[in-house]
Amino acid sequence: MEYYKRALELREETVANRRWFHTNAEVGLHMPKAQAYVMERLTEYGLTPQACGEGVTATLGKGGKVLLLRADMDALPMPEESGEPFACPTGESAHACGHDFHAAMLLTAARMLKEREEELTGTVKFMFQPAEETFEGAKNMMEHGILDGVDAALAFHVGPGRMPVGLFMYNSGGTMMYSVDGFRITVKGKGAHGAYPQNAIDPINIGVHIYLALEALIAREADPGKSCVLTVGNFSAGSAANIIPDTAVLQGTIRSNDKASRELLVRRMKEVAVKTAEVYGGSAEVEMISEVPPMICDAKLTDEMVGYMTEQNIPGLTPIPNVSASASEDFASVAEVVPTAYMYLSAGYLDERGDAPAHNPKVRFNEDVCPIGAGSMAHCAARWLENNP
Repeated sequence: MEYYKRALELREETVANRRWFHTNAEVGLHMPKAQAYVMERLTEYGLTPQACGEGVTATLGKGGKVLLLRADMDALPMPEESGEPFACPTGESAHACGHDFHAAMLLTAARMLKEREEELTGTVKFMFQPAEETFEGAKNMMEHGILDGVDAALAFHVGPGRMPVGLFMYNSGGTMMYSVDGFRITVKGKGAHGAYPQNAIDPINIGVHIYLALEALIAREADPGKSCVLTVGNFSAGSAANIIPDTAVLQGTIRSNDKASRELLVRRMKEVAVKTAEVYGGSAEVEMISEVPPMICDAKLTDEMVGYMTEQNIPGLTPIPNVSASASEDFASVAEVVPTAYMYLSAGYLDERGDAPAHNPKVRFNEDVCPIGAGSMAHCAARWLENNP
């Protein structure tokens, strides 16, 4: 069966599902509307879905090897300014990263694979995941057994921008996406009236020195031959201009394409925060918010999946190898456990609709990618099971 041809026939259904997720955007780990919707759709398609942690899973096929197909389905906590008629109306959540596409395409792939279930030579397991943006969802589902019996895994991610639909990007020889270690540093000092700073231990002053010391880690301790990023994106303290507060909070992320560099920077971040605070008479506590490894795909599996992609009869489908991005992806936690392939699918426009990037309130994605993604998921799954009995 040509899954892409069938996906074209189901294009409007895939688009409708995508737009439902988009309008009903939810963020974080608990996504009751999305969970219920996915279970309802899968049941309609003849599967027997069940909750897996805060996500949804289902299987089809018979015996043999097990391939996991994954889609994240969470949005971002931000307003939407896309101008789309199906934009999320709350003004608080927006599918500005394309996860609505992933969930919709995997639903269609599940329907198509169910239609041809008797032809499968193994088992397909579906993973509809919450909380990718907060790097909690994959681990949540892993803790509830999503990888039990799984032999390999595959996921796609759509990408906006000024580019045509039909590109698929991958990396089978190195790090495709960087690690991410989110941290929160709480600096504790001693508050006082702003007119009497000698009576205080100023946590803002301590926080500033911690910030500068963290910048020096990249400049003087990170290996210049590796890619390392340390960003403090939030620094909050106090509520009045004439009061020195008791505490200050810095939040940020460390990202790297190298495991050794990641370990060094995380360890040194903690040491610098604690020791710098002590120098100025205060204290610091470091809390790790997220801990996700680099996305390193399995070379053999990725090359195999690329082969299945290229054998499809999809006009203009073009492979782009050796892609690496400094963004992060919690599917990397799955890739540490089972052989994994991960690909970007272009979902951009060649006109002004492609100007806004992901995570921007104005971003727009091209729905022409829907049959490509759905068809490719189903085709790659069927072909992999065929060749890996």
